[in-house]
Amino acid sequence: MIEAQLLPTPVGPLALLARDGVIVAAGFTADPTDMFVRLSPELRELGLDVVEDLGAPAEAVRAYLAGDLEALDAVPVEQPGTPTRKRLHQTLREVKPGTTVSYAELAERAGMPRTAARAAGSACAQNLIAPFVPCHRVLPSTGGFGGYYYGVPVKEWLLAHESGKA
Repeated sequence: MIEAQLLPTPVGPLALLARDGVIVAAGFTADPTDMFVRLSPELRELGLDVVEDLGAPAEAVRAYLAGDLEALDAVPVEQPGTPTRKRLHQTLREVKPGTTVSYAELAERAGMPRTAARAAGSACAQNLIAPFVPCHRVLPSTGGFGGYYYGVPVKEWLLAHESGKA
């Protein structure tokens, strides 16, 4: 069974979906099924149950919102992808709160050439576990905020929160 919990945040509800304590999806939506339908068919076969408290992952979100910006780092996550995508997602988790990187820098940190910026962008676009896999910390080298699956205002708030300006 995939268990889900909704948590309030300053930018709207955050849906957490977990299997056996491991986050398999998370996103800024009031409806956990928005995230559930993005899971693999194998995970969807397990079904979805909305619960009152997921325990440690929910506590980590509360701590993050209260200012412990590294609280999400300790929560185990798992999402599908090629070895390259998984490496990029792991590298994203190593980008420290309050800092940002470009897509080219993310590629380079993952052991790829800087010219693999598109692969880095694709990994961010396919990320199912925001903000635990913090794709909001990646900005275009041309300036601005770029896109964000949950809207640029959410990305802006996350970056401001992490830099102490929210």
